[in-house]
Amino acid sequence: MNIPFLDNWLKRHGGEHEENALTAGSENDPERAAAVAELLSECELLRVRAGQAGLELDDSPASLGALDQLPPRWRDDPEELPWLGNDAGLYLGTVIVRTVPGATWHIWPGGHPVVRLVSGREIGVVEAGLDWAVTGAPQLSQVYAEAAEA
Repeated sequence: MNIPFLDNWLKRHGGEHEENALTAGSENDPERAAAVAELLSECELLRVRAGQAGLELDDSPASLGALDQLPPRWRDDPEELPWLGNDAGLYLGTVIVRTVPGATWHIWPGGHPVVRLVSGREIGVVEAGLDWAVTGAPQLSQVYAEAAEA
């Protein structure tokens, strides 16, 4: 998946499309890991739409359940739908990384972010967010629960 803001970030930091350019060295550089996590946690469109529905996203597992309960009005806008789904996936990943011990971001070639659990299992959070935005399933809270129990 091509994520323009990641491409721009990689270019500014000399990474182009090298595997793990964002996360290379993060395990030894907490500052870099924090910068990557902050970049991926922005999810501006999702945060705005949730706010318009009266929901403040606080990066907690409970907020995922609250998102699952929102009426899917974004489905009425086919141009916004993939962007909102992408943000939903990045938000899901943010909640997992911040609350599941040992979970980290991992960036594949081309800027594709996944969440890697301590077990080594990788969760395609962007795909899960897109599926959720389009069909409502799987629910974000369900994906989180599966990650948290792993």
